[in-house]
Amino acid sequence: MRKKICFASAAVLILLFAAGAGDQAVKVGDDALGTRKYDDFQKPTLCGTSCHVDFYQQWSQAMMSQCYTHHWNEIEYFKLAVPHAAKDPVVAGIKAGCNGCHSPMAFMAGDVPPPLPAKNSRANESVSCDICHTITGFKGDAPFNFNYISEPGKTKNGPREGAVSPEHVTRKSEFLGQAEFCGTCHNEQSPYGVWVKSTHLEWKDGPYAAQGVKCHNCHMTYTETYSAAMGQKHPDVRQHLFHGAHDPGKVRGTIELRIHPDIREAEPGDAVKFTVALFNQKTGHKFPTGSVEDRIVWLHVEAVDAKGKIYHLTVNKKGFEGEEYTIAGDTLAYQDMGIPLDIPSFPGVQRDGIPLGDRIFRLPYFDPQGRMTMLQWNTKSLGVDYRIGPRETKLETFTFQAPDDIPAGQLKVTATLNYQKLVKPVADFLGVPEDESEIIKVNDHSTFITILD
Repeated sequence: MRKKICFASAAVLILLFAAGAGDQAVKVGDDALGTRKYDDFQKPTLCGTSCHVDFYQQWSQAMMSQCYTHHWNEIEYFKLAVPHAAKDPVVAGIKAGCNGCHSPMAFMAGDVPPPLPAKNSRANESVSCDICHTITGFKGDAPFNFNYISEPGKTKNGPREGAVSPEHVTRKSEFLGQAEFCGTCHNEQSPYGVWVKSTHLEWKDGPYAAQGVKCHNCHMTYTETYSAAMGQKHPDVRQHLFHGAHDPGKVRGTIELRIHPDIREAEPGDAVKFTVALFNQKTGHKFPTGSVEDRIVWLHVEAVDAKGKIYHLTVNKKGFEGEEYTIAGDTLAYQDMGIPLDIPSFPGVQRDGIPLGDRIFRLPYFDPQGRMTMLQWNTKSLGVDYRIGPRETKLETFTFQAPDDIPAGQLKVTATLNYQKLVKPVADFLGVPEDESEIIKVNDHSTFITILD
């Protein structure tokens, strides 16, 4: 699946279990498959009917409640991952392992593959209350590929000492509030040992980790309220909103940008250079992050002259290795989709689907044949990482050659940063609903010059 595949290499698994040798009773990662039953976990409706009504309502509209049932996840898993697993022994583990993070109960119950979401099985509960609140830690040197320790039962882990519930035993857990908790699913290695998801690792290497600002501070903001209907009010109750890459309100404004010219007045025939400064003011990790094989962020610059004619400005090349993947082109990619789709010699689909010459902020993934892929489980290598890091500013330049017949007056130039959760040509080819490839404007800014007679 697109966010978290499970298939760690044998060498990595040896390290995991050697590090956790003191707790052999609980199996983790691939070895946890089939070690539990659905009935070991409480249903989220139990939590949400009386005690934690507000948390339940927040969770029920967040991606945590939909990471098995969401339309793109369903298409990717059943149309691509499952059939690919049957054809290539290297990636065979994804048939079960996708659900180690997308539907942990189904994975631990050995329900492989789980029923389609339309069957409304308990796999549909995705990442539910009881999953997170019964995880006690992780095994290994780093959290990744669902190497969490799951211990379902009457005891639920929470952030406070002395909390009393009529339904369960409550135990304070420091791990629940650590970024490593999130990393067990938001870091992932492909079967080829490549980091295809590294949101937690990006945070760890960035400026916010050093300041103690964790995932929870942005994705589970806290406020003064009640954590349970019968409990007392606390000043720091975490909200269970989990707003992130699928939330337009979270995406908008992530990057601040400004555009300015090198001259304020120009004559017909003059060349004017515009510089765009893009500052990541909002994320503790790179932007975009997570499923960056699917996502595309691009900078589009247009000029409008005094008579309303529109000119598209293409980015000036910088000359770094792999730059061709960061400039929108008329080229095909994603040929390895032909493997699970049984399309021999599949030519691929358009790589970008955006205006030619726009700057793309991405990390390209490559399959074992060296072709760009959006199948993260089939990723054997990575290209240039041209995403925008936390508190990083990137500068991009665009040159406008004023036509000889351009009218005198004001020229307005606008830089717009756009985001799509899934590259549109892929979405269209696979029949993914349009909301997955809708264009979300991250930010924009305009500047002006005067064209002289």
